[in-house]
Amino acid sequence: MTIENHPLDPFLPENASMLFLGSFPPPKERWSMEFFYPNWINDFWRMMGLIHYQDKTYFEQQSAKRFDKDLIVAFCRESGIALFDTARKVRRLKDNADDNFLEIVEGTDVFSLLEQMPKCQTIVTTGGKASEELQLYLEKKGIIVRIPKVGEYSTFQFLQEGKNFCWWRMPSTSRAYPMKLEKKAEYYKRLFE
Repeated sequence: MTIENHPLDPFLPENASMLFLGSFPPPKERWSMEFFYPNWINDFWRMMGLIHYQDKTYFEQQSAKRFDKDLIVAFCRESGIALFDTARKVRRLKDNADDNFLEIVEGTDVFSLLEQMPKCQTIVTTGGKASEELQLYLEKKGIIVRIPKVGEYSTFQFLQEGKNFCWWRMPSTSRAYPMKLEKKAEYYKRLFE
């Protein structure tokens, strides 16, 4: 089985106060743009549109069934949102985007990302697989912290700097996750209040 390298570089604006971590992008044929949460049927950008602009179609190019990458990048820079995933290398056990069939071969060094964002004190995992992988990573660094319940957070210290972090666990933005967009948006809205 082929090992896939992460196809994107971490998106780490210098002013980022919040780092969103998913698991790994879907196969390229499912992409509607060259950026994070690229799958047209993933609701991440619709939720951001609903939360920030009261319009779930705000980031869509409806006629092309694409997300507007330039608009999204500008929004993320302005809002201090950084994006990456908890896996750098994976094997797909099935040819789909389902996290249940994703074997993580190499995880992400999350602290090396955080070192590049001095203002970041919030980490958000967008689903179960990302949450499990972050917990494993923290344990390897000697940090024991429970995985938060969906919509809640745990705190931990980045030992090298003694800096406190909030780790929020949010519902998956995949439509396979059985929750309506508006309900998911209620959870994610807490991050910005």
